[in-house]
Amino acid sequence: MSSRCSLTSKRFKRAETKAALVLLTPTIIAMLFLFIIPVTQVVIMSFTNWNLATGVKEYVGLKNFQYLFKDKNFSKAIINTFTYSAVKLAADVVLSLFIAVLLDKPLPFRRGFRIIYFAPVVVPVVASSLIWIWFYDPGIGPFNQVLTAIGLKPLKWLYHESTALISIIIFSIWKGLGYNTVLFLSGLQGIPESCIEAAHIDGANDMQTFFRIKLPLLSPVINFVVMMGIINSFKVFTEINVMTPDGGPLKSTLLLVVYIYEQAFTNGRMGRGAAAALVLFVIVFVLTIIQRKVSKKTVNYDYD
Repeated sequence: MSSRCSLTSKRFKRAETKAALVLLTPTIIAMLFLFIIPVTQVVIMSFTNWNLATGVKEYVGLKNFQYLFKDKNFSKAIINTFTYSAVKLAADVVLSLFIAVLLDKPLPFRRGFRIIYFAPVVVPVVASSLIWIWFYDPGIGPFNQVLTAIGLKPLKWLYHESTALISIIIFSIWKGLGYNTVLFLSGLQGIPESCIEAAHIDGANDMQTFFRIKLPLLSPVINFVVMMGIINSFKVFTEINVMTPDGGPLKSTLLLVVYIYEQAFTNGRMGRGAAAALVLFVIVFVLTIIQRKVSKKTVNYDYD
C-alpha cells in the first residue's frame, strides 16, 4: 500500500513539474529575447567601437568607459540626472501625500477633484510637453503673464540655463502627481478605522494620528513610490527631447538617457552609448538596492 502511495506521489510531482515547465516556457522565452539577449548585446557592444555611419566594429576594451569619465558632458549629465531625480522625488512624495490626505477627508466636490488631479497622467507626454512649451513662452506664455501681473520679473524658463532644468522638473511633477496620489489615497483608505479610533480614544489629535498611525502604516506605499520614482527619474527622455532638444541651453537639461541617445544615434557611436547605458544600469541598480535595504529597516514601527 505504501509503495503504491509513493508511486502515486512521484507521478503527481512529475506532472506538477511538467505543468510548471509548460506554463513558465512563454515567460522564459520572453525574458530571453526581451532582457537577457539585449543586455548581453549591450555589454559586448560597450567594449567595441561601432560606428553607425561607417559600419565598422572593432574591439577597443575599456576605451569607451575611459572616454565617458573624461567627457565633461557625461559628468554634467550625471549631475543633472541626480539633481532632477532628487528634487522631483522629494516633491512628488510630499505633494502627492498632501493631496491624498486632503482627498481622504469628506470634502465637497471630492470626485471632481480626483478627476482633475489624475487627468495629466492620461495625457500623452508629447502632447502635454507641447502645451507646456507655450506655457513657458517668455513673450506670450501664461506663466510670465502671471509673474508680471503680481509684480515679479518674467523668466526665460526653458530658454536659459539657470531655469531650464527646474522648468522640466515642474512639468514632470505635474505630469506624474496624480499617479502617486492614487497610490497614497488607496493606502490611506486601506488603514483600519479601528486603529484611528483607538488613537482618538487615547487622546491623539489629527496631527498625532497622522504621524504616529497613518504615516507608519503607509511605509509600504512610500517605499514603492520612492523605488518607482528612482527608476522613472533616471529613464526620463521624452519631455527633455521635446521641450529642450539637444540638452537645452548650455546642456543644462542633459540627462543620462539623453546623453546615451546622442552618443548612440546622433553621433553614431553605439559603443559609447552602450557603455553609458551600462553605467546608468549600475547606478539605478545600486540605488534600488540601497532603497530596499533602507525600506526593510523602516518597516517595523513601535506603536506604543
